[in-house]
Amino acid sequence: MSASPNFSSPKSASPNAFFPASVFTRMAVVKALEKISDAKFLRHYPCPPVRPASKCTPLDTTCLHASVFIAGKCAWRYNKFSRELPQTPWVIDGERRMEGSVEELIAAPLLSSFRADGFNFSSSGREDVDVRTLGNGRPFAMELLNPHRSRFNKAEIRQLQEKINASSEKIRVRDLQIVTRDAMGRMKEGEEEKTKCYSALIWTKKPITNTDLDFIANIKELKIDQKTPLRVLHRRPLAVRQRVIHSMSASYLDTHHFRLQLHTQAGTTSVTVASFLNHCLHSYIKEFVHGDFGRTKPNLCALMESEVDILELDVEERNREEVIPMVVSVTLHALPGSVCDSSRPTWKCL
Repeated sequence: MSASPNFSSPKSASPNAFFPASVFTRMAVVKALEKISDAKFLRHYPCPPVRPASKCTPLDTTCLHASVFIAGKCAWRYNKFSRELPQTPWVIDGERRMEGSVEELIAAPLLSSFRADGFNFSSSGREDVDVRTLGNGRPFAMELLNPHRSRFNKAEIRQLQEKINASSEKIRVRDLQIVTRDAMGRMKEGEEEKTKCYSALIWTKKPITNTDLDFIANIKELKIDQKTPLRVLHRRPLAVRQRVIHSMSASYLDTHHFRLQLHTQAGTTSVTVASFLNHCLHSYIKEFVHGDFGRTKPNLCALMESEVDILELDVEERNREEVIPMVVSVTLHALPGSVCDSSRPTWKCL
């Protein structure tokens, strides 16, 4: 088996960074290794490995600048206003399915301004391609790799944020600042305590009146059991997950449509499904509405005794603000007598 040596490397700042000829994901490599027998693997990679007969001689030394981490005072957040924009590049079986992503729209101005070689994007959850993220937005952070410029004053950071927002009408970011490395990990803390508010446009097969929706407001702390949704079963383990819908309300539109507002649990309380936190935490809303062929119980179809479906979904609010520590400012000076190459500076902190 042959593979590119860069299958696990971070995203590159090169022009073709988002359009790779071959895509190697961690899951793709794991699946490939599962198909190789132990005997065949050991023929190419003996264990323990053969002792080398010669020594390694370093031919070149490369110095890299420490990464810069970008987030915000209450977790830098983004809003997504498009129903045709994935959070990250959407690649299926090595083929790019949609142009653009939230990640790319944010990264492009940052890579240019910081003159970084690449980036790592991290967020607190994710939304589906056709779901908008409104309200106070979704927390995220970005690591910029080997930046050739690392110091920006507040006015420059504010200008950079405005540049990102002016680059596209599909997204908006707020509270941009440089933070510490710890911020990347703290962003996902407290998932179990978060609650989220959603707004969904619902279609009903059976004609309805305004009074047919009155019972929805009386439903409180509804516990639902959901088997792994069919639409993600190919990449998620089969399990039954329990969720809580704290409250709901409905706004009548016409005889076949109404707007459903939901206040729900964002994370999960079961340690057996902790890995599900990395998945889209709102994914059960769609299945709660149409039932997913009975895999989600109870569901809105059963509650209304009618066939219903979801036409649109928006994430409207998150009730927990993630406080992220700001980086301590330091003054950087060139070493006496050194020649400062802007592409590879040598610095000393005083």
